[in-house]
Amino acid sequence: MRALITGITGQDGSYLAELLLEKGYEVFGMVRRSSTETFERIAHIKDKISLRQADLLDQLSLIELLKEVRPAEIYNLAAMSFVPTSWIQPTLTGEFTAIGVTRMLEAVRHVCPEARFYQASSSEMYGKVRETPQSEMTPFYPRSPYGVAKAYGHHITVNYRESYGLFAVSGILFNHESPRRGKEFVTRKISDGVARIKLGMSGELRLGNLDAKRDWGFAGDYVAAMWMMLQRAAPDDFVVGTGISHSVRDFVTLAFERAGLDWHKYVVIDPAFIRPAEVDHLLADNRKSSSVLGWKPQHSFEELVNMMVDADLSRLKSPRG
Repeated sequence: MRALITGITGQDGSYLAELLLEKGYEVFGMVRRSSTETFERIAHIKDKISLRQADLLDQLSLIELLKEVRPAEIYNLAAMSFVPTSWIQPTLTGEFTAIGVTRMLEAVRHVCPEARFYQASSSEMYGKVRETPQSEMTPFYPRSPYGVAKAYGHHITVNYRESYGLFAVSGILFNHESPRRGKEFVTRKISDGVARIKLGMSGELRLGNLDAKRDWGFAGDYVAAMWMMLQRAAPDDFVVGTGISHSVRDFVTLAFERAGLDWHKYVVIDPAFIRPAEVDHLLADNRKSSSVLGWKPQHSFEELVNMMVDADLSRLKSPRG
């Protein structure tokens, strides 16, 4: 089995590549041409995978990539994925995260229509939620350019499935974190900040809205759901989450407790980190993924927070820091 992962150098891509290698796949990863290599997350498996250059902004490069690789499964994880940046670069976000999906689907349709296609949808599509918890049937009300772009990517995937008969699915993944999360994301910002404070490298942690609630899980668990979706007899879309929500304050509290610190002494609320339009409460209704896929999260919220704080403490203590 050959699998192609776009966004293989990201958090999810690295965990998915590990999973597919364990299952005996030949794994190909799509990377963009860059003057600086950012392969840190896949350095330990780089000799076991094949990297190919292509770009979601370039239709022809995607066509040539699929002609060369001829994958049986395609996991489209590449996107402009940081929500705050989507307000600064809304057009580019649309090009990558929305139109980029169409370019990939068009390439699949013309080159390898028999391949199975996974689209990384997001709970950010729910935005100003219409109901809680959110299921596959909950209407979208995105509250950021990122959320809007992801909603387009989701609907165009459904459209190509229904119009052209492609085996194309979307996983509506709720927030999933890990020690491989980028430091710009609030969870990693917290775990890294706690570690720096604990080691005397910093004296404060500046955050925005502590009351925002998210359904947080471990990214390593969630990539298994992606694979499960492509093993079914018929394509369908699934919500993936723990079904339990926690506030940013909860994450902060547990992270500082792990380091033996009182967060009240170090956390500073900074209006600069408040979103123009906040998404207040995301909570997954995961009954379909549980009953149909048989997927369940393997790590608790507490285990996730501890894992991230421990990893950052270990990293910062090491000579390479």
